[in-house]
Amino acid sequence: MVRPSRTVVLIGVLIVSLIGTAVVLLSRQGGSPREVDAYLAAWSRLDYEAMRALVDGPPQTFVGEHEAASKALRVVHARFSADDVERDGGQIRAPFTATLQLQGLGEWRYEGSLHLARRGDRWLVRWTPATVHPELRAGLRLSRQRSRPPRGDVLGTGDQPLTRQEEVIAVGVEPGRIRDRAQVAAALARHAGLDPARLDAALSRPGVQPDHFLPLVYLRPDRYSAARPVLAPVPGIVFRRQTARTTLSEGFARHVVGHTGEVTAERLQQLGIAYQSGDEVGLSGLEAAFERELAGTPSGEVRLADGSGATVKVLHRFPGAPPAPVRTTLDPALQMAGEAALQGVAQPAAIVAVDGNDGSIRAVASRPLDQPFNRALAGRYPPGSTFKVVTTTALLAAGVTPATRVDCPAEATVGGKRFTNFESQALGPIPFSVAFVQSCNTAFVSQAAKIRGDALVKAAEGFGFGANYDVGLPAAGGRFPPPKDDAELAAAAIGQGRVEASPLHMATVAAASAAGSWRPPVLLTTGRPPRAAPRPLDAGASKALQDLMAGVVREGTGVAARAPGVELGGKTGTAEFGPGTPPATHAWFIGHFNNVGFAVLVEGGGVAGRVAAPIAGRFVARASRPR
Repeated sequence: MVRPSRTVVLIGVLIVSLIGTAVVLLSRQGGSPREVDAYLAAWSRLDYEAMRALVDGPPQTFVGEHEAASKALRVVHARFSADDVERDGGQIRAPFTATLQLQGLGEWRYEGSLHLARRGDRWLVRWTPATVHPELRAGLRLSRQRSRPPRGDVLGTGDQPLTRQEEVIAVGVEPGRIRDRAQVAAALARHAGLDPARLDAALSRPGVQPDHFLPLVYLRPDRYSAARPVLAPVPGIVFRRQTARTTLSEGFARHVVGHTGEVTAERLQQLGIAYQSGDEVGLSGLEAAFERELAGTPSGEVRLADGSGATVKVLHRFPGAPPAPVRTTLDPALQMAGEAALQGVAQPAAIVAVDGNDGSIRAVASRPLDQPFNRALAGRYPPGSTFKVVTTTALLAAGVTPATRVDCPAEATVGGKRFTNFESQALGPIPFSVAFVQSCNTAFVSQAAKIRGDALVKAAEGFGFGANYDVGLPAAGGRFPPPKDDAELAAAAIGQGRVEASPLHMATVAAASAAGSWRPPVLLTTGRPPRAAPRPLDAGASKALQDLMAGVVREGTGVAARAPGVELGGKTGTAEFGPGTPPATHAWFIGHFNNVGFAVLVEGGGVAGRVAAPIAGRFVARASRPR
């Protein structure tokens, strides 16, 4: 036997998807018959006919056996590298290494051999099942087994599970049975809360067949019982019972915890080889952001099986990895209180609660539920008069006291810009405390003209404006661009102009006013950077703020937020936006109780004291109940 002095290296990269194949032939060095290279290259292309042409007396089952093996293993990528060829007269043994990527499992490598014989002026492969894999014999086949571990939980305070597995009813459609598409859309929208656009998207999906079941929405048994009598008679609407991952209640922390579902083509491409069609994956929120931690890694085996499917030998094991929980700072009781407070609110709205002691986010609710945008964390809005908490801190540092006399006319002009009060309110000369409690704009813009813009910038920074957030999900903080002139300074002093903040950020402002220090918000308790150092407020200013905010609820613009038996401080904000005359307004309320700061926002809600304050009252009343 003679071993050649040169080495042949053939690297074929096979990219095989469920819809087709492609091949990239990377490199070749001389030393082995071209038939070896050609055979491995054709194998890489899944060109079984080309392979067959290089086989000495191929069996009729040649193509079928290769197709069956590839399909059974779900090969999506392959790489073959030929080793040193061994010659023995008219025989050749060409060892190779196969590196296969198996969809849903990962990489499997094994050593194999091509045996070739000289036939005239050609070398032909002497094919047997062992050419595919050295352990294959007649009557045996390759198979695989795969299992995924139970998904890890998303946890709240005290490691309380926020997710669970329970029976639900999948409500969907069977396209071939639909008689009136508009009737189906209307029924699902009214009785199952389904956006008609989702029905259109499902029916327009490529490959949908008339007899397919297309799940659209999942209902808990109690809601299904109420909806079934009106949905069942509509031709095309179909129901199926199944076990699904759910949260503590319908819609619970939807925009934070997120939801799971069958992996989409786009998500499959993002997640890679360990996933396959049919897998349940996170599609939004923390479920999506921490998919790999929550899902773990599937385990599995490549096996030799006999004709009955019984395992003859295990060729390779994929050990897998267990899932890990995701721990959050959400308090289930406060979360449910926030969601209950928003029930019946027709406009887009949000509520966020933050613990003043350490910045932990205790509740996040965003509405509508069927809109993916998490306005509670990521929305940016002018904060309006809720920003007067910040402005008051700057004024107190400049020497203003709650007893300082200020003027509250119906309108005031600063830097050529006209400012007015709500409903042309004019209180005349009053203590500054009354101007805060009654939210007098003209008093604030006039007083702000007496301080420097950098003083207001410093006060805003003390409340976290300009800080970057890292809470594990997209989140916005607060923006306070330095005022360019007196008019912009006056507008900024009442939370207008270029000032912006998210409901999350304004909840941290309220928490700071209660705790005496601003702290950046925290949602996850593991795997995140260490908590940043707090930014202490002036002790005197903190006490004054608490008294002023208590007055807002006791006798000012926030009386509708009162909750029996609860010491509550707050500030309303009716924030103008848009080009209208008069401009439309967002309704804000920020407040604190038991050292928990919170913010309520109703987009385009109108008057804060009439819209946001009652929501705040409902939240505080429920959140303060004994547990």
